[in-house]
Amino acid sequence: QVQLVESGGGSVQTGGSLTLSCAASGYTARNYCMGWFRQAPGKEREGVAVIGRDRTTSYADSVKGRFTISKDNAKNTLYLQMNSLNPEDTAIYYCAARYSISCLLQVGDFGYWGQGTQVTVSS
Repeated sequence: QVQLVESGGGSVQTGGSLTLSCAASGYTARNYCMGWFRQAPGKEREGVAVIGRDRTTSYADSVKGRFTISKDNAKNTLYLQMNSLNPEDTAIYYCAARYSISCLLQVGDFGYWGQGTQVTVSS
């Protein structure tokens, strides 16, 4: 059974940094496309960053240059390094996975989801 457990969320001030982690179990992460998504209050869930089997990455325009997605296949863990945070980054962040070569920032493509971790950025 595939399980994804996020950690690392919290509260920071504008300009601060956080690193999210997603521990995966029940499958081999290196064979999956994995990604980070977020949902702010009153808004739809949106893609933040994805990383494919070959470690090709894709980012939402709003986070390019500030966020970095990476994975450690040996630890079956996905990461999201977030720098220069601003209040617009406040949301619940979700880790997701799909067993596919295709790896796009599309919420509907992903079948496995974590429970989410809250990130709050204050001004």
